[in-house]
Amino acid sequence: MRVLIVDDDPPSLKMTAFLLAEEGYEVATADNGLDALRLVEQQAPDLVILDVMMPGLDGLQVTQRIRRTMTVPIIILSAKGETVDRIQGLDIGADDYLAKPFEPAELLARVRSVLRRSDTFSISEPQAAVSAGNLQIDPITNMVHLPDGARTELTPIEFRLLHCLMRNPGRTLTHDQIISHVWGYDYDGYANQIAVYVRRLRLKIEADPDDPKYVQTVRGLGYKFMTE
Repeated sequence: MRVLIVDDDPPSLKMTAFLLAEEGYEVATADNGLDALRLVEQQAPDLVILDVMMPGLDGLQVTQRIRRTMTVPIIILSAKGETVDRIQGLDIGADDYLAKPFEPAELLARVRSVLRRSDTFSISEPQAAVSAGNLQIDPITNMVHLPDGARTELTPIEFRLLHCLMRNPGRTLTHDQIISHVWGYDYDGYANQIAVYVRRLRLKIEADPDDPKYVQTVRGLGYKFMTE
């Protein structure tokens, strides 16, 4: 697995790169956003680890640019660990968010979890498209086909979330069930993070995200996918 680490702090960059190299990952590094975007295009990493606070293009801007064309998993590292900061990072397309300072073992666990989720899901049903409620999703391209003929690309977590819901039409899935399926049993997630991804998903597939037809909230329990 090839991991790109982006951080403008040399000691932090060196430490993180050493940590992952010792675990057997192939590591590439960059100390600014422009170089990060260039390496993403040239090397097609399996995972990007981005520090937020960098001069020029910061980690959030880099994430936004990557998400315009690619679905590579992204973990954001930031000294800002408040809930609003985590939500902002997830809302623009990151797959996970880890506040600094962090324990090396936790970072490694997050890396394994993100890579495992991405790899396992892509292998589990490589050619099986799922259709429900006049929507169709394609696991090969991460695309969702809308009733009007339009197509839109989903990030890996958005895709797994929609896949999970569409495979259980009309059934209410609890927050715990969604976290275990989409993020994995070992993921230390929060219910409000699910809400972030549900909102992003609605913006992409619903004609009226404020009055959703497909992904509906079951207050106090979770969410369900409606076919009518």
